[in-house]
Amino acid sequence: MKRLILFFALILTPLAGAGQEAAPIIAYAPRVLPTQARHAMVAAQEAEAARIGLDVLKRGGNAVDAAVAIGFALAVTLPRAGNLGGGGFMLAHDAAAGRTVAIDFRETAPAAATRDMFLNADGRADPGKSRSSGLGVGVPGTVAGLLHALERYGSGRFSRADLIAPAAALARDGLIVGQDLADSLPFALARLGRHPSSAKIFLPSGAPLREGDRLVQRDLAATLETIAREGARGFYHGPVAERIVAAVRAAGGRMTLDDMKAYRIVEREPLRGSYRGRDIVAMPPPSAGGVHLVQLFNVLEGFPLAALGQNAAETIHLMAEAMKLAYADRAKFLGDPDHVKAPVAGIVSRPYAERLRGLIEAGRARPAQEVLSLDRAPPESEQTTHFSVVDAQGNAVSLTTTLNFSYGLGLVAEGTGVLLNNELDDFAAAPGAANAYGLTGGEANAPGPGRRPLSSMTPTLVFKDGALELVTGSPGGSRIITIVLQMISNIVDHGLNVAEATVAPRVHHQWLPDELQVERGLSPDTIRLLEAKGHRVVERNAFGSAQSIHRVDGLWQGAADTRQRGGAALGY
Repeated sequence: MKRLILFFALILTPLAGAGQEAAPIIAYAPRVLPTQARHAMVAAQEAEAARIGLDVLKRGGNAVDAAVAIGFALAVTLPRAGNLGGGGFMLAHDAAAGRTVAIDFRETAPAAATRDMFLNADGRADPGKSRSSGLGVGVPGTVAGLLHALERYGSGRFSRADLIAPAAALARDGLIVGQDLADSLPFALARLGRHPSSAKIFLPSGAPLREGDRLVQRDLAATLETIAREGARGFYHGPVAERIVAAVRAAGGRMTLDDMKAYRIVEREPLRGSYRGRDIVAMPPPSAGGVHLVQLFNVLEGFPLAALGQNAAETIHLMAEAMKLAYADRAKFLGDPDHVKAPVAGIVSRPYAERLRGLIEAGRARPAQEVLSLDRAPPESEQTTHFSVVDAQGNAVSLTTTLNFSYGLGLVAEGTGVLLNNELDDFAAAPGAANAYGLTGGEANAPGPGRRPLSSMTPTLVFKDGALELVTGSPGGSRIITIVLQMISNIVDHGLNVAEATVAPRVHHQWLPDELQVERGLSPDTIRLLEAKGHRVVERNAFGSAQSIHRVDGLWQGAADTRQRGGAALGY
């Protein structure tokens, strides 16, 4: 492994995402070179989990083996986002077969969920019900998803017990609290502090654990050991499931033991698109990410972004106008594909992209209300974490998983060590009602029995001439789609290496609220030019934490985003 870094300044800034606590982040660096390795690479948001995954690769495991070990480790080492009590999406690429599978282990609503479950008596959305009560907890999918991937696509060299053992040991023996974990806890103090089962773990003396303290999670270790012995049944049946259900119901939720027993992952066909000679492979619904990533690239391919320049005012303007159109479509059309027929083929079609491109004016930002009124029907969440893995055979995993808010609901199910999600806030509580990230939705994304809420998670693979070129993804709530868009554009359009693409300032527009969000570091002159076009530019602190691996001249180059501390790109 060889890591080369040119000088760069680290700037501490607070993360302030809608609907979640602020958390300290490190802003982008002006110049940085990636980690390089010849055989295999891991890029993850937490270094110990990355080391565990790399060890599996060195011992002959494949990318899925390593991803499973990383996934279980993150539940211990990155409790605000890594999880057993949440869900996510995985793209697993088999190089020998030339096949990629999309594994949907998104949380599901309980059977007793209703359309009005998040409404007050007056019919208005009550955010507290979906964000701060047991009603917001979806049946978790992470354990089922990781174990399914191992059973179907693992190398066979490692048992589930082998891959879970490092996580269980860390939970049982404790880990030294680093700066990233220590900094995150004060911002989750209110959420964790109102639940004694959570406070005794993370606030053992009434105050958050500090850097250098030891975080011990013995109940979580016991749960991991149960899963290692019994598989998914040890989580979805029996004492662990009973305790999760009891915690959810005590917090006002509707989950039952039958809901836990009934949980199933879904294998889906990935969405495919193309951009300037590359093939894009991404998650289909209930991820909105893949749909709108392909849609946005279809629109942007008609503009000369390379000639305009990376983060030039005109480039940002064109991206922002395309983003508005895509996010308006997200609100109107998308939902759980097992319950709603969405016009996905139309949204990702080239003719539709041409129509949308024709609506973009070079000199004017279109107001959100004007976007809403356009007749353009097609012919048919922030404490998340992402990691990317490639192995020596060229197999790859791109995996994004989440609890929704930082530390999810903040509720540890007593006796399990499992932090529970509040992921059902991603449903549209009422038509036009915004979730914690400001995203609006309609009937297509309404809550209902067994439904999976729409997500912005966007694990993505990029191929060139049939060969894997890039594995990427990011947390970031509603911004995930646009973060991944800019990662790929920075590499393909502007020739940046993966580390430079990662640290470059980011922009985001999601139609509503009608504002162009930009990270600090964008040129004041650029901002003035954007404002002259009619954009309401709002400067935000750094967002996202992309974890990416790029193939260049026979070497894997990895980059862990510097916006959040503690990540690592490791290879051999």
